[in-house]
Amino acid sequence: MRILFDSKSRIFKDPFGTLSVGQACTLNVHIPAQVGCIKAECILRPDDGGETVVVPMSCTGEKGLYQIFSGTFSLERPALYFYYFVIYKPDSAFRLFKYGDHTNMEAGSLWQLTCTPANFTTPDWAKGAVIYQVFPDRFARSGDCDLTGKLEPYTVHRDWNEEVDWRPTPDGRVLNNDFYGGNFRGITEKMDYIASLGVTILYLNPISKSFSSHRYDTGDYKTPDPMLGTVEDFRAMCDAAHSRGIKVILDGVYSHTGSDSLYFNRENTFPGVGAHQSPDSPYHSWFTFYQYPNSYNCWWNFDTLPTVKKLDPAFVDYIITGEDSVVAYWLKQGCDGFRLDVADELPNEFMDLLKKRIRQIRPDALLLGEVWEDASNKEAYGVRCRYFVDGTLDSVMNYPFRTAIINYLKGIDDGNGLRQTVMTILENYPPQVVCCNMNLLGTHDTPRILTALVDDFNGSREEMAQRQLSPGQKELALRRLYLASVLQYMLPGSPSLYYGDEACMEGYKDPFNRRTYPWGREDGELMEHFRQLGSLKKLPALRDGDIEFVHARDGKLLFHRTDGEQKILIYVNHSPESWDIPTGQVLYSKGMHAAAPKWFHLDSMGFAIIQE
Repeated sequence: MRILFDSKSRIFKDPFGTLSVGQACTLNVHIPAQVGCIKAECILRPDDGGETVVVPMSCTGEKGLYQIFSGTFSLERPALYFYYFVIYKPDSAFRLFKYGDHTNMEAGSLWQLTCTPANFTTPDWAKGAVIYQVFPDRFARSGDCDLTGKLEPYTVHRDWNEEVDWRPTPDGRVLNNDFYGGNFRGITEKMDYIASLGVTILYLNPISKSFSSHRYDTGDYKTPDPMLGTVEDFRAMCDAAHSRGIKVILDGVYSHTGSDSLYFNRENTFPGVGAHQSPDSPYHSWFTFYQYPNSYNCWWNFDTLPTVKKLDPAFVDYIITGEDSVVAYWLKQGCDGFRLDVADELPNEFMDLLKKRIRQIRPDALLLGEVWEDASNKEAYGVRCRYFVDGTLDSVMNYPFRTAIINYLKGIDDGNGLRQTVMTILENYPPQVVCCNMNLLGTHDTPRILTALVDDFNGSREEMAQRQLSPGQKELALRRLYLASVLQYMLPGSPSLYYGDEACMEGYKDPFNRRTYPWGREDGELMEHFRQLGSLKKLPALRDGDIEFVHARDGKLLFHRTDGEQKILIYVNHSPESWDIPTGQVLYSKGMHAAAPKWFHLDSMGFAIIQE
C-alpha cells in the first residue's frame, strides 16, 4: 500500500492551488495503518532563503486501512515555497517526496506552493476576456499617412496581397524594412469587425517610431511611427474601441532600444546627442559599452538592438517614474495597459515599480508579461522571477496551454497530458491570474496555428517561402483548428486570436506568419465559428468559473466549467471512433447527432458545448 497525497485534490489539500498571506490551508496525508505512523510534519522552505515553516500533523481519523494525518497552517509572507513531508514511526522517520502526481519515499521532487500578497488583484475586465492581437502594419490600411520623419531606408508594397520581403541583403542582413501601410485609421475602420468576434481587448504589437516593420527596435518611445498615423489618430482608435467595450493594450519594449533611435543614435538620424555619439549624452548611462562606441551589450547579439540597463535611474525615470514617463504618456492617450516584451529580462524591482506606477495612474490598468514557460517558478539569468509573489503580473502569455493543445491534436498526447498541464498551471498560478491568462494559439513569434497543427517544417527562408500546405494537409489542419479553438476558448483564461487566424491564414515562422490580412478572401465558416466562441465566452462559467476534468484519455476530453448554478460541459473527441454522450441543452456543437432519447452521437473530430 502507498502513502497517498495529491496536491491537485481538495481531499488532500484545501484550498486547491495558491494561497494568499494569512489564508488557512489544510493538508491531509493518507498513511496505511500498517506503517505505524505516530506523527507527521510538513516542511515548507521558501525559495528566497527565508525561514522554514514546519506544520505539525496528527491523526484526525481513519478511512479503510488508512490513517489520515492532518495539519492546518497559514503563511505570514508572500514567497514561493517548496515542501515535503516527514513521517515518524516509533523508532525511525522518513521523508515523503513528490513523484509525478503521486508520492514516493526518500526520492522524487518537492511540491510547490505559491503565496501571494493579500491585496493582489487583477482587473475584472481582463477576466475571461477575448483578445485580438494585431500586427499594425499588416492588418488594415486606410488612406495615406504623412511619412515625414519615417526612418529610412524603407519600401512600401504597392499591392496589399504581395508576399513579404524575405530575402536577405547581399551581405546576409535581414532588415525587415518592407511595409504595407497598415495604420491606426485602418484599425479604427475595422473596429466593428473586431467587435463582431466578441473581442474585449485589442492588443497591438509595437507602435512607436522605429526602423523595422515589427517595431521592436524602438526609435522614439513617445512618438507613433509616421506610417501608423498621429497621436490624434491613436486617440481616435482608442475611442472607437472603448465605445464598443474594447480595451487597448500596447507592447512595452523595455529590454532594448533600436540602434537607430533618439537614445542611441548610431545612424545620426535624430536631433540631439545619442549614447553612441558622445559619453556626455543624457542617455549614455542607459547602455553598456565594452569599447566605446562600437562594442556594446546588445540583445541576443543583434547590434541594431542595444540592451539597456533596466535599473539605471535615468532610464527608470524616463520609462516609469517621471511626470511624463513613457507609460504615463500612453495611458493618458487612451491605452489601458501593457504587454511586456521579454518579461524575463526585466528585473523584479523594475517590474514592481512599473506595476505600482500604472496602477497609480489607472487603478484597473493591466500588466501582461511575455513568458514562455511556467511563470510561477521561472528563473532567468540565475534569478527567480517574482511575478506572482510580488503581485506584479496580472497575466502571462500562456504558451504551456498552446503546447498541450497542439500535442493533443497531433496525437502526441491522448488527453491526459493536456489535463496535467492545465491542472499544473491552475495549481501554480493565483486564480485571479488564471482567468486573465492570455491563452494563445498563434502569435507574431510562432508559425500560424493552421500550419503548426500539421507541419513542423523549419527550413530556410527560401524553402518556407515556396512551401504551403497541400489540400489534404489544409483539410486536416482546419478540422484540428476547430477543436483547438474550442479548447482555447473553453479552458480558464482569456483566449487570444492572432489577426487572420480566424480567416484561415497559414504560414511558417517570421516573416511568413506576418502576412497581410486577406480581406475579401476569408473563410466565412471559420470566422463564424470564432464569432460563436466569442459569444459563448461571455457566459459567467466560461469567464472565470471553476474547472473539473471528468475524462481525459484515449483522445477524448470532457471537462466542466461551473459558476454558481451554471454548469457547462465541454466534450472534445479526437479519437478515431464516435462517442455517445448524454443529452442536454446544446449551446454549440460540430459533428454531433441525436442517437437515442437520452444520448447524442459525437463523431470523431467533433465537439459539443452543453449546458446542464
